Amino acid sequence: MIKVLFFARVKEELDCACLDIAWQADIADLDSLQAYLCRRGGPRWQEVLNRSNMIRAINQAVANDKARIDDGDEVAFFPPVTGG
Repeated sequence: MIKVLFFARVKEELDCACLDIAWQADIADLDSLQAYLCRRGGPRWQEVLNRSNMIRAINQAVANDKARIDDGDEVAFFPPVTGG
């Protein structure tokens, strides 16, 4: 299983904090997982997840588009973080 977490505004806009997705060979990198989630979730998910400033992490480390996802990994989607 892949645990997919959504944080901050992403969580609010998708009305979803967490999903468990069965790992499959065709969902083996961040891009393919994101495409799968967009197909599954529909237009709203596409709009939110395809934002150019979306930050994605695997096992709490920011990762690039082709970063490999393995069974048991945790993947997070979150907006840019600011503080003050």
